[in-house]
Amino acid sequence: MAKRILYPLMLILLAYLLFSNEDAKIIISGVAIFLIGMVFMEDGFKLFSGGILEKVIQKSTSSIPRAIGTGFLSTSIVQSSSLVSVIVISFLSAGLISLSGAIGIVFGSNIGTTTTAWIVSSFGVKIKISAYAMPMIIFGVLFRFSKSDTLKGFGNVLVGLGFVFLGISYMKDGFETLKAALDLSQFAIEGYLGIVVYIALGAIATIVIQSSSATMALIITALATGQIIYINALELAIGANIGTTVTAVIAALASNSNGKRLAVAHFIFNITTGIIAIVFLYQLADIVDFLASKLLIAQENYSMKLALFHTIFNIIGVLVVSPFTYKLENFLKGLFKNEKTSKSKPKFLDIGLTKIPDAALIGIKKEIFHLYENAQEVLSHGIYLHRHNYRGVHVDTLSKIVKNSKLDINTDVNLFYTNKIKSLYGEIVKFAAYAQESMDEKDKQRVYDLKIAARNIVESTKDIRDLHKNITIYLKSKNEYIKEEYNDIRLSIVTVLKTIYDIKDETDEIEILSALEVLKDSLKHLDILRTQKIDELIREDKIDKKMATSLINDASFAHDISKNIIEAMSILLIDSKDIQELGEKI
Repeated sequence: MAKRILYPLMLILLAYLLFSNEDAKIIISGVAIFLIGMVFMEDGFKLFSGGILEKVIQKSTSSIPRAIGTGFLSTSIVQSSSLVSVIVISFLSAGLISLSGAIGIVFGSNIGTTTTAWIVSSFGVKIKISAYAMPMIIFGVLFRFSKSDTLKGFGNVLVGLGFVFLGISYMKDGFETLKAALDLSQFAIEGYLGIVVYIALGAIATIVIQSSSATMALIITALATGQIIYINALELAIGANIGTTVTAVIAALASNSNGKRLAVAHFIFNITTGIIAIVFLYQLADIVDFLASKLLIAQENYSMKLALFHTIFNIIGVLVVSPFTYKLENFLKGLFKNEKTSKSKPKFLDIGLTKIPDAALIGIKKEIFHLYENAQEVLSHGIYLHRHNYRGVHVDTLSKIVKNSKLDINTDVNLFYTNKIKSLYGEIVKFAAYAQESMDEKDKQRVYDLKIAARNIVESTKDIRDLHKNITIYLKSKNEYIKEEYNDIRLSIVTVLKTIYDIKDETDEIEILSALEVLKDSLKHLDILRTQKIDELIREDKIDKKMATSLINDASFAHDISKNIIEAMSILLIDSKDIQELGEKI
């Protein structure tokens, strides 16, 4: 409700400023152009990197220092903490990185955002940067017409940089002309009142603009033109850091538990950092003066000293908070419990992964294993066994387990298939369709193979529906011969399920292939023996013709179930195309 009222009021106020004050219009236009530039740069790096950024983030979170370094470097390069956050939340939701690794990246990303201040203070306020902006935009637009995604991405980056530089130029010109009519520095406030007022202003500006980088650019250009004094600029910078936590928390309200955890981690980090900066503001200012002299930054170059201050207090924040990362991780896991995921709902298909090919492939594969877990449950219950009956036991005991099992499982196989297999399969297919839009031909082929694996799993559960009916009937039969045949059918299926369970964590793909080939051979051998046995039972009048036709059909169902599961696992458990092709030749 409050947002519905505040948003129109902000638009009215903005319109008033734009039409009533020429200088304000130039400054606000500069901020808008700067933000457009950041968006172009973000999109450009997505195309230009070709998935490198995602691979680096995924593989560089094994320790907290590495995660922090990854967060710093990735944000420094792409100039977008929001892009990094989206990738991190997506990876976290798909189980590709740990929460502690994600928190480390967020900490490092905070340091990475300070590079914007260095760019603005180093180039934006010293030279006529607009002279470089136009050529960048022109060449960037030309590159955007290229057929190559890499060149398109590079074009977007150039356009983005051009707009960033142009926005800085507008802000600087706006403040310079404003000073002739109104010198804002006369409203400077020193002491603790100034700290409170300017921190609040910095936070509010960031909440309104929705970008701490744009706020820092605004602060630096105002400082460079003498519109604010140095100490107030430091306070505004602290406020900008605090303001980002508010925007992150607001964005996380509609997010999943992982998004909320990262938002709170970000909030705790920035508030802690802000408190340290406020308490030791004047001491940090002295440290900045000392380091500036060592870094050959001129005494009067307040813009670069502000950038240095911004970097120092974020580094101090990381040094103070990062030793408590694992405790913070446990706290956040307790604060936000994982959403209870229905078996019919996807666990690893975060929509953010659709734009990240490698991560999308991993997410699809994990979700198909989730589908198989569901299928394994209904297949086991369909032959009147629980999964714990055959997991962890020797294969030689399976025959005894099957014979001694009771018909005490009341799973509605049809309902299970509809609610927990078919619906989840539909989600996988839908996600895969979106993910393939961002993939090259090789990745699209892998998705196609994974979809075949998913389809095979689904087909196996369709067949168990028909088989289950006759198993229920004939296991209650007084005819021991037909009962024995159906127990053999159950045994053949449970042997496949147990073997898959035993090899699913195997890392040697040759060993996996060997185990699957043994299953295929035993399946063929069983079919031959079963056909001979059925013929013999018919000739000796041990089963009637109705039993015989049911047995023939159900033996076919059992064969198809096992065959589909084996083929699905040959795709899911073997990544090497060479080994897959070797299996096909065998």
